[in-house]
Amino acid sequence: MLRGLTSLVLGAAMMFESWGYMMPHQDPTDMLILVNKDHKAPAIPVSLVKPDVPPTRDVFSENIYMRPEAAHALEDMFDAAAKEGLTLYATSGFRSYATQKAIFDRKLKKMSEKKANEIVAKPGYSEHQSGLTMDIEGKTTLNTGLTYEFGESPEGLWVKENCHTFGFIIRYPEDKTDITGYTYEPWHLRYVGTDAAKVIYEQDATLEEYLRMLRSSRIQQMKGEEP
Repeated sequence: MLRGLTSLVLGAAMMFESWGYMMPHQDPTDMLILVNKDHKAPAIPVSLVKPDVPPTRDVFSENIYMRPEAAHALEDMFDAAAKEGLTLYATSGFRSYATQKAIFDRKLKKMSEKKANEIVAKPGYSEHQSGLTMDIEGKTTLNTGLTYEFGESPEGLWVKENCHTFGFIIRYPEDKTDITGYTYEPWHLRYVGTDAAKVIYEQDATLEEYLRMLRSSRIQQMKGEEP
């Protein structure tokens, strides 16, 4: 009986894995949830809203949902940029497993899996599935797609210097590809909250490095040592 039950459980696990719905190993409500090549995105759906910001194109208007706290922060950032004469656009927010799979599969038709995995996350491992990420563009480079040129545009430079004040970080910096595992993406913003974003910006760190700092500090505190 136990052997049959074990087989049933393993079979069910394999079935859900094939659908991309494995039980999450991280809290999906955690603002600092780590999603990368080694840590899966949570499978439990999160609460999502559409931020009141302009999409890059009308066809993208249903692609820009985010978690409420991230959406409100994005609105504030876009408003602040507008006050300085800069126009930002939202291109891609939350993605389902199926959407990410379709994007990754399209890349596989054009390049090797190794190369594809450097520029697009495999389904189940995309930050976009967290609801805390938004790909953005600016008026200067509008309609050129998500390209490195955004990082050198007036809008991109402003975002790089100011997004942390709204709780966002540039998730994949140019000089940290060995840590993040992905090529430079000046358009890919991740919401982590203002406290974490400030430290990450000031320390020129990645989310991975920041979380290691937190763990180290907590270990020292548990040992009664000064951080």
